[in-house]
Amino acid sequence: MATQETLTRIPDEQARRPRQPHHRWVPWVLAAAFGVVAVLGWRAAVRRQQEEQAVRAAAARAAALRPVPVAVAETRAENFPVYLEGLGTVTAYNTDTIKPRVAGQIMKLFFREGQHADAGQKLVQIDPRPYEVQLQQAEGQLGHDQAQLRDDQLNLTRDQALYKSGVIPLQQLNTQEALVGQLQGSIASDKAAIANAKLNLSYCLLTAPISGKIGLQMVDVGNYVSAGTSIISINQMEPITVIFTLPEQQITPILRGLRDGQSFPVSAYDRADVHEIARGSLLATDNQIDQTTGTLRLEARFANRDEDLFPNEFVNIHIETEVLPHALLMPAAALQHGPQGDFVFVVQPNKTVAEQPVKINMTQGNFMVVQSGLKRGETVVTDGQDKLHVGSHVRPEPAPNPTTLASGGEAL
Repeated sequence: MATQETLTRIPDEQARRPRQPHHRWVPWVLAAAFGVVAVLGWRAAVRRQQEEQAVRAAAARAAALRPVPVAVAETRAENFPVYLEGLGTVTAYNTDTIKPRVAGQIMKLFFREGQHADAGQKLVQIDPRPYEVQLQQAEGQLGHDQAQLRDDQLNLTRDQALYKSGVIPLQQLNTQEALVGQLQGSIASDKAAIANAKLNLSYCLLTAPISGKIGLQMVDVGNYVSAGTSIISINQMEPITVIFTLPEQQITPILRGLRDGQSFPVSAYDRADVHEIARGSLLATDNQIDQTTGTLRLEARFANRDEDLFPNEFVNIHIETEVLPHALLMPAAALQHGPQGDFVFVVQPNKTVAEQPVKINMTQGNFMVVQSGLKRGETVVTDGQDKLHVGSHVRPEPAPNPTTLASGGEAL
């Protein structure tokens, strides 16, 4: 049985062997097909990449030729004022608080809150009747003492004659003389009482000691006030002063100029340090430096005819120390910083830009004094530099206020 089974498997194996060579080429065919597909895909990808690069290059060339809108300004030569800057507080030239010197009821107010008052103008009327009565009493006492004095003087004259005749003793004469002197002293005291009563009566009418702006009232009609009660305040507005500080490192040219009689123009700007409010001049300096802050206090005076400056207002002060003649100026916004140093984009006649290295002498506000690298009349880019490179085409647009580069400067 075993031999028969063995003989049966041998033909079956032999029957299968001839079919094996027909399956050997299948993997190779599949590999070749995959290779062809991969090559064709790679070529298609390369072709697409080349096409995309060509499109990007064309777009870049078109963008390079498309003008970039930029803001520009021309460099100019001006007499450029150099300023020192400090923070100051507006201070009234004179400040008076109106307080009565006598007590009494307020009968009338002659002012309106916030109005301008002239020196000597009536402001407050305090009830004068108690002080009129005091004056009448003092005058009545004076009349009484004067009448008594006249009588005693007549008696003294008689006593002198009687003493010469030996009728009365010397003691009686001396007593009469002392009585006359006593009444003369009383009359002098009465006259002083009258003067005091008149003075108190004059204090019932309060007037403005200075010309200035009246503040808000602190009492009303009908209120009873005692001596020393604050009623209103008056601030002198014309002229007005500003107290400001400067670091001690910057005060040497100012102190030297003041000793030589030099006048320093001063400008007051708003809190944003943008708009000029008023112009004045330096008036004085303090006599010592604050050791805590290392600063010196200075005082500037302003005419303030329009009352643009207000007491206790904070302002930025620009004090002019010198004027640079024929300074070449450009807007500070034009300056760029690169690995090789500072530069600006200069607009060429063909409306392309070039990088121009520059050296800056000083910066003040929104402007720079150019030491070298530019000439008068050259056009520099002040906005839009982030879109530029050397050779870029631009569409120049004037920057705001292109004709005024320096506040207070004189164009040449």
